[in-house]
Amino acid sequence: MYETKNHFRMPENHKRSVEVCFSPALFNTYDASEKSIILVDILRATSTICAALHFGVKEIIPVATIEEARAYKEKGYLVAGERDGKVLDFADFGNSPFNFMNDAAKDSSIAYTTTNGTKAISMAVNSGELLIGSYLNHAVLAEYLISSTRDVIIFCSGWKNKFNLEDSLFAGALAETLITSNAFTTNCDSTIAAIDLWGIAKVDLMAYIQKAAHRERLRKLGLDDVLEYCHTLNAAPVVPYYNGTSILKK
Repeated sequence: MYETKNHFRMPENHKRSVEVCFSPALFNTYDASEKSIILVDILRATSTICAALHFGVKEIIPVATIEEARAYKEKGYLVAGERDGKVLDFADFGNSPFNFMNDAAKDSSIAYTTTNGTKAISMAVNSGELLIGSYLNHAVLAEYLISSTRDVIIFCSGWKNKFNLEDSLFAGALAETLITSNAFTTNCDSTIAAIDLWGIAKVDLMAYIQKAAHRERLRKLGLDDVLEYCHTLNAAPVVPYYNGTSILKK
């Protein structure tokens, strides 16, 4: 678990900013340089990444295209991959946290491609730092960010460049935690909207998430068994970060 005690804390009178980007289509309108980008794809990429690293996967190599994933497969790597929720025909694993809760991929390097999440990762590689966020690592991620010195952008992967509920709700949850800590403030309408949406949904999150379009997509594919786990707080307390090549845990 990430320890904060040896990390520099900003003076209390210097609050950092937290912004929310609701879609990859908007990401280039934000200044990501020197900021912590928190990549979010609740259903299911960032939940899967957190679970995989927590349960012993050595590293995850995100690739944006099917062709890149196939090339890694030909080199002998294990591959996890999907498009539109469906497992790629050459992949060893799909895009579910449950795939990695055993020893099948323990200590392995996994090449990983998804419909939305890994594409968004490729867009944010030139930021100050790129971290992975989910309900599964909410507390330890917030602790790390509060102890850090950077402004934050919570980057929602969305669905094919469109706004989605599940990522935006988590963005509100994390933003609320950061601002409540008194280390952060915001002057971003997207952040305020995300927090307000979270305020409505958190009363009964699992009931509210039934409204999400991707929840229905997963149901039709028989893949909605992960729904509750992906909305479970702090079940995989790791802080995954992208080092320019792969995603590791701090």
